[in-house]
Amino acid sequence: MALAASGVPVRVREVLLRDKPPEMLAVSPKGTVPVLVQTDGLVIDESLDIMHWALAQNDPEGWMNADAAETARLIAQNDGPFKHALDRYKYADRHKTDAEGHRAAAIDILEGLAARIDAKGGQLMGPAPTLADIAIFPFVRQFAAVDWTYWQAHAPSALQGWLAGHIASPRFHAVMAQYPVWQPGSAEPQLATG
Repeated sequence: MALAASGVPVRVREVLLRDKPPEMLAVSPKGTVPVLVQTDGLVIDESLDIMHWALAQNDPEGWMNADAAETARLIAQNDGPFKHALDRYKYADRHKTDAEGHRAAAIDILEGLAARIDAKGGQLMGPAPTLADIAIFPFVRQFAAVDWTYWQAHAPSALQGWLAGHIASPRFHAVMAQYPVWQPGSAEPQLATG
C-alpha cells in the first residue's frame, strides 16, 4: 500500500512461496516476502522497512506526518503482542494453544484500537489514514477472516467500519490484483497504484 501511495515506480515479480525461485533466495536467503531490490542492488526484506523507504521517496498523502513515537508504539504493539495472539488464534492446532484465550487477548488490543479510532475521528492517528493504519489493518483483516461470524458479533463497530473502509479502498483492490507467477525472462508488470 505504501509503495502504491508513494507513486514510486516498482516492477513486480509474483512468486509462489512453496516454489521459491533461486533468484529470490539469492537476494534474500530468508525466503519471505515482500522483498524490494533497489536499482543499486540494496535489498529491503521487511514490510515496515519497505513502507518507510517508499514514503521517504514520496509521501503525497502525509502518512509520515503523524506523531512518530505514537506510530512506532502502535506498530510495535501490533507486531508484538497482537501478532503473537493472532498467530496462536489463527493456527491454534499448529501451536497447540488455546484459540479462545488468544482470541480474547487479541480482542483486548483491538478494543484499544477501536477507542482510538472513535477518539481520533475515524483513523488511528486522526481523521485521515497514516502509516499506523496502513501497517496495522492487514493484521486486523487476518484476525477478522479467522471467524467472520465472531468478528461481526464481537468486534467493536468502530473497528469494523475502519477495517471495511480500508478493504473497500480502490488502492487496496489495486495492490491485491493477481499477477502472473514470475519466471526468468518473463514480464515484470508495474505495481498498480489504485
